[in-house]
Amino acid sequence: MEKLIPVTVVCPSAAASGLAVSIREVLKRAGHPVELHGKGEIEGFDVAFADSLAHLKGLFAERRAIVALYASGIIIRALAPLLDSKFDEPPVLAVARDGSSVVPLLGGHHGANDLARLLAEALKAHAAVTTAGDCRYQLALDNPPKGWKLQHARKAAAVMARIVDGEAVSVSSDLGWLDGSDLARADQAPISLQASFAPVPEESAATSLTYSPQKLVVGVGCERGIAAADLIGHIETVLANNSLAPEAIGLLASIDVKMDEAAIHAAAAHFGVPARFFTAEDLEAQKGRLKTPSEVVFAEVGCHGVAEGAALAAVGAEGALLVAKVKSDKATCAIGLSPRPFTAQLPGKKRGSLAVIGIGPGTPYWRTPQATNFIAQAEKLVGYKFYLDLLGPMADDERRCDFPMGSEKDRCRYALEEAGKGHDVALICSGDGGIYAMGALVMELLDRDADNGGVSDAAKRAALTHVPGISALQAASARFGALLGHDFCTISLSDLLTPWETIEQRVRSATDGDFVIAFYNPVSMKRRTQLLRAKEILLTQRPGTTPVLLASNLGRPDEELKIRTLETLDIEEVDMLTVVLVGSSQSRALRSGDRTVGDDGWMAYTPRGYAKRIDGENRE
Repeated sequence: MEKLIPVTVVCPSAAASGLAVSIREVLKRAGHPVELHGKGEIEGFDVAFADSLAHLKGLFAERRAIVALYASGIIIRALAPLLDSKFDEPPVLAVARDGSSVVPLLGGHHGANDLARLLAEALKAHAAVTTAGDCRYQLALDNPPKGWKLQHARKAAAVMARIVDGEAVSVSSDLGWLDGSDLARADQAPISLQASFAPVPEESAATSLTYSPQKLVVGVGCERGIAAADLIGHIETVLANNSLAPEAIGLLASIDVKMDEAAIHAAAAHFGVPARFFTAEDLEAQKGRLKTPSEVVFAEVGCHGVAEGAALAAVGAEGALLVAKVKSDKATCAIGLSPRPFTAQLPGKKRGSLAVIGIGPGTPYWRTPQATNFIAQAEKLVGYKFYLDLLGPMADDERRCDFPMGSEKDRCRYALEEAGKGHDVALICSGDGGIYAMGALVMELLDRDADNGGVSDAAKRAALTHVPGISALQAASARFGALLGHDFCTISLSDLLTPWETIEQRVRSATDGDFVIAFYNPVSMKRRTQLLRAKEILLTQRPGTTPVLLASNLGRPDEELKIRTLETLDIEEVDMLTVVLVGSSQSRALRSGDRTVGDDGWMAYTPRGYAKRIDGENRE
């Protein structure tokens, strides 16, 4: 199934939450990933916010599709300073608080009009579509149906305005999707709507709209590590030499061992089309249809042609090879012709992906937009059950793959192998995925051969992204002020994977270096002595008044913050969910007048040395 755009539903109050939930269900049934954002704390919502205008601006700046339960004027005032090009703006819709009207304000031809009609039908509301072509002819001339692409779309505004004003047009018989429109037609009209595989000159956009059916498959083979510009340039040369428009491309195709070739994906992005891959067996099945079979290629990869074979495998038995293999220094390119445009159901296998995502300590406030987007678009969410629970409604049952504590290797291996099968997978970690979490284990599995505890070659070809998150040490320091204001380090006190002798040596070294220290895994049910030993080591070189921060369940409803001194640190106040920050010899605690910060107004910081400059300026 085609992955639809993620949508953020923005709700102004609990009173409108019922409508927001209804909208979410409509969008989810249609296949859209959805997040609910509510002003204030609304039970069951993904993200809470305080300032409506600021929140709408932030979502728009992140290029998120927005359905906002606000008056149009509020949304307009929020977004007006950010507006630039209509070609880059995301869909933005206003929905009346009583659900009676749905107004696509921006991105009408980027999905907003379609979303408006979808919601209006489900809510029995009015879709207030205002784009000219939609209003007059119930179609968007610059947004043709999937499988068609308009050439010179950025130059088409003038001729589209003339059509909307009622000028007659001649329409190619190939454009069957225009048959039911109310366009004024004439055989000898001054404006033409035509279909063509061939590129047309830019100046023709003044009198015609040329649509290319996306029936072409560009089959490619290339050397490992080819520069993207070289591959793109070769494809463009082959297209130009055969009078084929780039807009007519529906797919890039290659052999599956090239699934991780960066240049192929860069070329697909350049032409705005998907990339799909086939096994050597799939390509060898096309041997009888190849125009330039090669024994050298067969000896290398197990099929007699990559570029031609991929093009033919993608267009299927009804398709044909339009352009035989053309070689450059580092690449081959062939072009296949499909009997019909490529739409949602695509041949071959897509490259799967794994995103190792740090969601922060728990609150959605501290989750990055990048993390949220990856979570929304993932087909599978993999993680420790407790961490998936922290995602709230975003972790819907259909996508969840829960693993217990202690199954870290199984968790990472499963995520990698599922990505290798072509799925988009999100591996959920608390805090930052690269800090005492699954990021390093994923890398270790990728670094090993399959017969040495690693993962399959297919898993190694999946796209891998590490999405940073706010670590508990950052959140704890911020809750209390700025204890990490100068040099600091982190040490895990768990000796499950690291010998205690090594850990103790690190504690001694950090003590000698006078680092602020963040202790992770400070205690467990069975392990109660390590933090006490670390305290003893620290007291040999730091004053007993050194501030110590204890932060548990950061960002969650049962968050608990305590400030102690090194001397008064009581191990019994610490559990597995506590991160312990110990200041350096220079760290200081101070009392704030605001009792809502820190621990009853107590805060802490570590000066970096700016005081010397301040004192010098005061003396001057």
